[in-house]
Amino acid sequence: MSTGRPASPDPHDAPASPADRASAVAVRYDQQDAAPRVIAKGYGNIADTIIRTAKEHGLYVHESPELVNLLMQVNLDAQIPPQLYVAIAELLAWIYALEEKTIGPEPAAPASAPAAPMNPAQAGS
Repeated sequence: MSTGRPASPDPHDAPASPADRASAVAVRYDQQDAAPRVIAKGYGNIADTIIRTAKEHGLYVHESPELVNLLMQVNLDAQIPPQLYVAIAELLAWIYALEEKTIGPEPAAPASAPAAPMNPAQAGS
Protein backbone atom coordinates (compact mmCIF):
# COMPACT_ATOMS: atom_id res chain seq x y z
CA MET A 1 0.00 0.00 0.00
CA SER A 2 1.43 3.37 -0.93
CA THR A 3 0.80 6.45 1.14
CA GLY A 4 1.19 8.79 -1.79
CA ARG A 5 2.36 11.56 0.57
CA PRO A 6 4.88 13.98 -0.90
CA ALA A 7 8.25 14.23 0.87
CA SER A 8 8.11 18.03 1.04
CA PRO A 9 4.62 19.41 0.43
CA ASP A 10 4.38 22.56 -1.64
CA PRO A 11 1.86 24.97 -0.11
CA HIS A 12 0.73 25.89 -3.65
CA ASP A 13 -0.17 22.30 -4.51
CA ALA A 14 -3.77 21.20 -4.29
CA PRO A 15 -4.63 18.83 -1.43
CA ALA A 16 -3.95 15.20 -2.22
CA SER A 17 -6.89 13.36 -3.68
CA PRO A 18 -8.10 10.21 -1.91
CA ALA A 19 -6.52 8.15 -4.68
CA ASP A 20 -3.10 9.60 -3.75
CA ARG A 21 -3.33 8.66 -0.06
CA ALA A 22 -3.16 5.39 1.80
CA SER A 23 -6.57 3.79 2.18
CA ALA A 24 -7.94 0.92 4.23
CA VAL A 25 -11.22 -0.92 4.64
CA ALA A 26 -12.17 -3.31 7.42
CA VAL A 27 -14.67 -6.03 6.61
CA ARG A 28 -16.44 -8.25 9.12
CA TYR A 29 -18.43 -11.39 8.52
CA ASP A 30 -20.96 -12.74 11.01
CA GLN A 31 -22.65 -16.02 10.15
CA GLN A 32 -26.11 -14.56 10.83
CA ASP A 33 -25.52 -11.96 8.07
CA ALA A 34 -26.14 -12.72 4.43
CA ALA A 35 -22.82 -11.10 3.45
CA PRO A 36 -19.77 -9.44 5.03
CA ARG A 37 -20.13 -5.80 6.13
CA VAL A 38 -17.81 -2.82 5.79
CA ILE A 39 -17.17 -1.80 9.41
CA ALA A 40 -14.44 0.81 8.95
CA LYS A 41 -12.88 2.69 6.06
CA GLY A 42 -10.75 5.74 5.57
CA TYR A 43 -7.82 7.52 3.99
CA GLY A 44 -4.51 8.82 5.35
CA ASN A 45 -4.28 8.82 9.15
CA ILE A 46 -7.59 6.99 9.48
CA ALA A 47 -6.30 4.24 7.17
CA ASP A 48 -3.11 4.01 9.22
CA THR A 49 -5.18 3.68 12.40
CA ILE A 50 -7.37 0.94 10.87
CA ILE A 51 -4.29 -1.05 9.84
CA ARG A 52 -2.48 -0.52 13.15
CA THR A 53 -5.57 -1.49 15.17
CA ALA A 54 -6.09 -4.63 13.09
CA LYS A 55 -2.48 -5.72 13.60
CA GLU A 56 -2.63 -4.93 17.34
CA HIS A 57 -5.63 -7.26 17.62
CA GLY A 58 -4.00 -10.06 15.65
CA LEU A 59 -6.20 -9.61 12.58
CA TYR A 60 -4.90 -10.27 9.11
CA VAL A 61 -4.11 -7.33 6.85
CA HIS A 62 -4.21 -7.98 3.12
CA GLU A 63 -2.98 -5.40 0.64
CA SER A 64 -5.15 -5.20 -2.44
CA PRO A 65 -5.51 -1.65 -3.79
CA GLU A 66 -8.10 -2.74 -6.36
CA LEU A 67 -10.33 -4.41 -3.77
CA VAL A 68 -9.93 -1.49 -1.35
CA ASN A 69 -10.98 0.94 -4.09
CA LEU A 70 -14.13 -1.10 -4.71
CA LEU A 71 -14.92 -1.49 -1.00
CA MET A 72 -14.46 2.25 -0.38
CA GLN A 73 -17.63 2.72 -2.44
CA VAL A 74 -19.69 0.62 0.01
CA ASN A 75 -21.39 2.55 2.82
CA LEU A 76 -20.29 1.94 6.40
CA ASP A 77 -22.16 -0.94 8.06
CA ALA A 78 -23.55 -1.96 4.67
CA GLN A 79 -23.23 -5.49 3.36
CA ILE A 80 -20.94 -5.90 0.40
CA PRO A 81 -22.80 -6.12 -2.91
CA PRO A 82 -23.09 -9.44 -4.76
CA GLN A 83 -20.62 -8.19 -7.39
CA LEU A 84 -17.85 -8.41 -4.75
CA TYR A 85 -18.75 -11.86 -3.36
CA VAL A 86 -16.09 -13.68 -5.39
CA ALA A 87 -13.34 -11.23 -4.41
CA ILE A 88 -14.28 -11.45 -0.72
CA ALA A 89 -14.55 -15.25 -0.93
CA GLU A 90 -11.00 -15.35 -2.31
CA LEU A 91 -9.84 -13.11 0.55
CA LEU A 92 -11.55 -15.35 3.12
CA ALA A 93 -9.94 -18.41 1.53
CA TRP A 94 -6.54 -16.71 1.85
CA ILE A 95 -7.22 -16.00 5.54
CA TYR A 96 -8.38 -19.56 6.20
CA ALA A 97 -5.23 -20.90 4.49
CA LEU A 98 -3.06 -18.68 6.70
CA GLU A 99 -4.91 -19.85 9.81
CA GLU A 100 -4.49 -23.46 8.72
CA LYS A 101 -0.71 -22.96 8.47
CA THR A 102 -0.53 -21.07 11.77
CA ILE A 103 -2.91 -23.15 13.86
CA GLY A 104 -2.70 -26.44 12.01
CA PRO A 105 -5.50 -28.64 10.75
CA GLU A 106 -8.47 -29.42 12.94
CA PRO A 107 -8.55 -32.97 14.23
CA ALA A 108 -10.47 -35.40 12.05
CA ALA A 109 -14.06 -36.04 13.04
CA PRO A 110 -14.80 -39.43 14.62
CA ALA A 111 -16.03 -42.06 12.17
CA SER A 112 -19.52 -41.96 13.65
CA ALA A 113 -19.92 -38.20 13.16
CA PRO A 114 -21.35 -36.94 9.86
CA ALA A 115 -18.74 -35.32 7.62
CA ALA A 116 -21.02 -32.41 6.68
CA PRO A 117 -24.09 -30.82 8.27
CA MET A 118 -27.14 -32.86 7.55
CA ASN A 119 -30.05 -31.42 5.61
CA PRO A 120 -33.03 -31.22 8.05
CA ALA A 121 -35.20 -32.98 5.44
CA GLN A 122 -32.85 -35.99 5.62
CA ALA A 123 -32.87 -36.18 9.43
CA GLY A 124 -35.92 -38.40 9.58
CA SER A 125 -34.71 -40.91 6.96
